[in-house]
Amino acid sequence: MGMSEIKELRQRTGAGILDCKKALSESGGDVEKAIDWLRSKGVAKAAKKSGRAATEGLVHAYIHGTGKIGVLVEVNAETDFVARNDQFQDLCNDIAMHIAASAPEYVRVEDVPEAVVAKERKVQKQLVIEEGKPEHIADKIVDGRMKKFFQDLCLLEQPFVKDDKKTVNQVLTEAVGRIGENIQVRRFSRFVLGEGLEKRADDFASEVAKTVGVA
Repeated sequence: MGMSEIKELRQRTGAGILDCKKALSESGGDVEKAIDWLRSKGVAKAAKKSGRAATEGLVHAYIHGTGKIGVLVEVNAETDFVARNDQFQDLCNDIAMHIAASAPEYVRVEDVPEAVVAKERKVQKQLVIEEGKPEHIADKIVDGRMKKFFQDLCLLEQPFVKDDKKTVNQVLTEAVGRIGENIQVRRFSRFVLGEGLEKRADDFASEVAKTVGVA
């Protein structure tokens, strides 16, 4: 699996880099099989819609429990009709609830500043060398650790709080397939009562997880 195969797959399906890498990995590097894999997962169908303008949608508010944690999230769709759809509104609420529980810092991998990524790669590379791993496999080990780094930071890469066998991105992809429009999470803000003040913070993430029955 090389960059040429990833580039071809992206051009032919419109799928994102991480989805293309996953598809090629699952298909032994065969582009045609990878296309079939993406289609079977609904990714190719969703990716074709991803280039369409999504300028409608909702700013959805989620307040957890007694008001100790709150989330505002903007989710975009193509039409106001879909934005008023119950399925779309339920999706917005699920995403906001996930943000409350999992505390991402960015929406997607591309949003993480290059300086932050470079610093983390440098730290992980040094750790790998100190662990005595051979230089020629160090970069592959770092790539694996960077994947975990992005899962921790990026909303779309995180395991979905209501079903950790899926990522949030997969949940969005499935929603696009059901609803039939391009759907994008544009931005979010997460507020925690007393955050930054000098007092003990409760484990709000665990509290939210218990609420949705995944703890």
